[in-house]
Amino acid sequence: MKEWVERKYHVVKGTTEEIALPVHVGDIYGSSSPGDGGDQRVLVGLLQNLEFGVMGSQPHVLVVPFPAQGHVAPLMKFSHRIVDHGIKVTFVSPEFIHKRLKTTMPMKSPIRLVSFPDGLEPGDDPNDTMKLTNSFLEVMPGHFKDLIKKINEFDDERISCVITDGMVVPALEVAEKMGIKMAVLCPAGPATLATVLSIPKLTQDGIIDTQGTPLKNELIWLSTEIPAWTSTKLSWSCPGDSKSQEFLFGHVIRMNHFVKQCNWLLCNSFYEIDSLALNLIPEIMPVGPLLLANQSGSHIGSFWPEDSTCLSWLDKQPMDSVIYASFGSTSIFNQQQLDELALGLELIGQPFLWVVRSDIINEALSEFLDRFRTRIADRGRIVNWAPQEQVLAHPSIACFLSHCGWNSTLEGISMGVPFLCWPYFTDQFQNKSYICDVWKVGLGLNPDENGIITRHEIITKMKTLLFDDGIKTSALKLKEMAKKSVTEGGSSFKNFESFVEKIKH
Repeated sequence: MKEWVERKYHVVKGTTEEIALPVHVGDIYGSSSPGDGGDQRVLVGLLQNLEFGVMGSQPHVLVVPFPAQGHVAPLMKFSHRIVDHGIKVTFVSPEFIHKRLKTTMPMKSPIRLVSFPDGLEPGDDPNDTMKLTNSFLEVMPGHFKDLIKKINEFDDERISCVITDGMVVPALEVAEKMGIKMAVLCPAGPATLATVLSIPKLTQDGIIDTQGTPLKNELIWLSTEIPAWTSTKLSWSCPGDSKSQEFLFGHVIRMNHFVKQCNWLLCNSFYEIDSLALNLIPEIMPVGPLLLANQSGSHIGSFWPEDSTCLSWLDKQPMDSVIYASFGSTSIFNQQQLDELALGLELIGQPFLWVVRSDIINEALSEFLDRFRTRIADRGRIVNWAPQEQVLAHPSIACFLSHCGWNSTLEGISMGVPFLCWPYFTDQFQNKSYICDVWKVGLGLNPDENGIITRHEIITKMKTLLFDDGIKTSALKLKEMAKKSVTEGGSSFKNFESFVEKIKH
C-alpha cells in the first residue's frame, strides 16, 4: 500500500515547524503479483532533511540526472550551489542510485532526495548501465508527472524549473508538456557538445549514417582552430558494440531537440579554457569548474564510499612524488592489461595511489591485488575509491594517470596536476586531444599493435612527464585560470549569478 505523509520541515530560529506537503516516505512497495498492476501503483519518493530558511518565495527546481556517476556528480554539486543561493532543490534518481547517494550525503544536506522505481526485475544486474537506464527511462515519465502534480498542489512548492544533463529526455518531455521551464547542464566538455549539435551536418556530409556509424575514416573539423579527431572516435561510438552505440546515439539525437528548446543551456566548464568551442554554441553559459565553487566536499554525488585513509598515506610521501592512477566509474581492463599497468606502476620506482573499484573485483582480481600488494609493500597504496579532489590537491601528487573523463579532466586542471592520458571510450579521446595538444598539460599513452598499453610505454611516458617543466608550468597556469573563473567577477561566477537571478524572477 502507498503511504503518504503530509509533512515538511521548516527551520525557524533553531526550531522545527511542520508544514503540510505530500511526501511518499520510505521504500514502500505494495505487494503485487505479475499482471495485477502493482508496478502501476508504485511511486517511491524519499524526501529527506527538508530544512530550509524562508519559505514561500523560494523557487523550486527538480534535478534529474542520467543514472551514471559522471552525470550525477556535477548535477549534485550544482544543486548544492543553487541551494546556497536560496533555491529549493528536489533531486530525483532511480532507486538503485538513490540508495548509493543516501550513504554519501551529509546528514544535514538541504537537498531533498526522491527515488523512483528503477524498473529492474529481481535478478537484474544494477551495474548494467544500459539496462538500468532503459528500464528507468521507461517507467519514470508517469511517476515524474505525478510527482510534479503533487508538489504543485502547494503554492509555495510549485516547480519553477526542471534541470537535467540532457540525457534524461522523458523528464524534459514532461516539463515541456506541463509548461515548466527547462535547463540543461551538459556534463561533457564544450567541444563534445558542439560535436553532438553537429550531427545533422555530419549526416548530411556523409561522414556518419543515421545510426551514427562512421562512413568515412577521416578527420573531423568543427573549426580550423579546434583540434580534429577521427570519425571513429566520436563520443557515441562503440566499435564492436552496436547495441551500446544504438542506445547512446538514440539518446543523443533526442537530447539535441531539447538542447535547442530549453530555456537555459549550461555546461561544467569555463570560457577561458575553450572559448573557440564555446563560441560555436552562443547560447551556452559555462558555470564551472563546479568543484571549485562547491564547498560541500568531494564526496557529493559519489556512488562509492571514499577511502580517506589514503590522505594520511599521502602525508608521508615526498612533495611531487606520487602517481595517482584512477580510471573513472566505467573503465574495465582485461587481465593482460592489468598486468602491464601493475608492472608499469611497480617498475617506475615512484610511490603511487591506484584506485580499483570494488564493483570490478572478483576472486581472481582480488588474489592478483593481494600478490601485488605484497610485492610493493608501502611504496604503493590501492583503494576502492578515493576522495579525488582532495587527492589531486595534495602536495605529494606529481601526476594523474587518468581515463580523461570530463569530471576528472576538470578536477586535474583545477588542481594544477599534469596528466598521463589513457582514454577508454566516448568523449575521453577528445578530452585527451585538448589535454595534450591544446592546453599542453599532459602526454598520451599509445597502445601497441595488439591494443595493449605496455609497461614500457607507461614507464617511458611517465618519466618524460615527471621531468617536463613546461607541462608543469602550463598546468599551474590553467589552475589559476580555473580558480579565477569561479571567484567573484570571473566569467563562470557571472554566468551562475545570472542563471540564479533568472530562475528567481
